[in-house]
Amino acid sequence: MANDRFERLEFKYLITRQQQKKLLEVFPGEIKIDSYGRTDIFNLYLDTDDFRLIRNSIEKPVYKEKLRVRSYGKAAGRDQVFIELKKKYKGVVYKRRIATTQDEALDSLLARKIDCSSQIGQEIEYFTKYYRSLKPRMFIGYERVAYFDPNNPDFRVTFDENIRYRLNNLTLDCKNEGALLIDSDHVLMEIKIMGSFPLWLAQALSMLEISKSSFSKYGNAYKECLEKGQIEIKTNINYNGQGVVSYA
Repeated sequence: MANDRFERLEFKYLITRQQQKKLLEVFPGEIKIDSYGRTDIFNLYLDTDDFRLIRNSIEKPVYKEKLRVRSYGKAAGRDQVFIELKKKYKGVVYKRRIATTQDEALDSLLARKIDCSSQIGQEIEYFTKYYRSLKPRMFIGYERVAYFDPNNPDFRVTFDENIRYRLNNLTLDCKNEGALLIDSDHVLMEIKIMGSFPLWLAQALSMLEISKSSFSKYGNAYKECLEKGQIEIKTNINYNGQGVVSYA
């Protein structure tokens, strides 16, 4: 997890447990689970008062961006977390991140004063100043198992399950609690790669009739909150020309 820059294509697939089982059976011997094994991944997504970032994202523009704080397992106080700026342009995902502590991450983001000793820090600070009302809006946590090819560092396959979200208790110092985003019979698979799929993988996806999905954890959770009335857009009030969002 030492990399601070990523540039790759990411493909998502919402698959059944049975499809996952059959797919793993055809993985070549060199494809291994990474050294972290099953990992709890917790995220705090930052957004504006009117959820401008995620509302723009679900419109599927050519360019979109997100900002989050991520930890691997529970993180409190001085525990390490990552501030991650994720951008997507014409299908290519660009991720930049800096390591810090949970306390420092939230304090610096809310104050819009990031350590600018690196280019990444400068990019994140600019982002926070451009979207001035940013603050944690949603927690999303899940369990992940990642597979990699030691002969191809640009290739990874991840399986996420027990994906949960909540609008309250916005901290990384907690258990993975909240509403389930997908049922227990399904898993979200992501294929991360630069270039074309290995032939064995393309053949396996075809054989198992696994098709690409358009699935954003934050986007889908946001839409569920709207449907449940947990987020209400008040169009009769304006904030910089946008609707103001309040919690029901």
